[in-house]
Amino acid sequence: MCPVRDVCVIGLGLIGGSLLRAAATAGRTVWGATDSAVDAGKARADGYDVSTDLPGALRRAAEHEAIVVLAVPLTAVGDVLREVGEHAPGCLLTDVTSVKAPVLDSVRELAPGCRYVGGHPMTGTAKSGWAAGSSTLFAGSVWVVCAEEDTDLAAWAEVTTLALDTGAQVVPLGSSAHDETVARISHLPHLLAAVLAAVGAYGGPLAATLAAGSFGDGTRVAGTRPDLVRAMAEGNRAALLPVLDEALGKLGAARGSLASTGGLAATIQAGYNGVRSLAEQRSAARTGVRVNLAAPDARDGLLALGERGGRITAIDGDTAIGEVT
Repeated sequence: MCPVRDVCVIGLGLIGGSLLRAAATAGRTVWGATDSAVDAGKARADGYDVSTDLPGALRRAAEHEAIVVLAVPLTAVGDVLREVGEHAPGCLLTDVTSVKAPVLDSVRELAPGCRYVGGHPMTGTAKSGWAAGSSTLFAGSVWVVCAEEDTDLAAWAEVTTLALDTGAQVVPLGSSAHDETVARISHLPHLLAAVLAAVGAYGGPLAATLAAGSFGDGTRVAGTRPDLVRAMAEGNRAALLPVLDEALGKLGAARGSLASTGGLAATIQAGYNGVRSLAEQRSAARTGVRVNLAAPDARDGLLALGERGGRITAIDGDTAIGEVT
């Protein structure tokens, strides 16, 4: 069985604040730190052990062998890792950042003594700050927990158990596979939403009056704090550029077809087919899978499961229990 460690969350916005709440609801001892005096005050008013004392929170984590969770924007990760390296240098460390390879590189440089396991819960809203959080934010969602060549699988199992405690299911992936995929299904949609919102706004008061469901669905995430969107999209530049090129190619093809023949059948049909394909894959029947975490090929087994869209639903001793289509 994995030990049920205390949890120290650094950064208490939407994701960090929700994780603090969810871990407490699951019965863990939790505390946190944030550089926002406003969020710290609101969290304390809600009954949580939160301060603006980052070194103090990390020293307590080191003393109690807690899991430390970085829930800060990518642009702040380096500064926080320097504090981790000083005050909790051997801790079990994870994060909830939306890009994984840059964080992995920073951990190896700035806090090499930590047992690091990258993470990314695939959920959220366009709102931010402590007040936006919820203990049920992760229920029914998927949470990527990374398994690299040098990942300690005992540490991986502990981080996975924390994610499972929040009601999420875990997808094991390497950082590169994660970054390539989220460029396609998260970061590109943020950019397209920004463009749609800007184009719509050019229409002025009449556009505001006529805008309905399709415009709202397409632009919802454009309301996310711009600094957060910039951090994740710019931080994933290498993976995002080829996906953006792919999207621009499809838009160019649509424009060419509309200009030459007046038709958009290929573009619209491809989108329709894509939505149906994704829905069918999500609803496809799944079979049970068990991965022995003590086996020499355990990491390969986890990655094979994750790259097929499989999920871990439980940890039982040295066994990861999951399902895959």
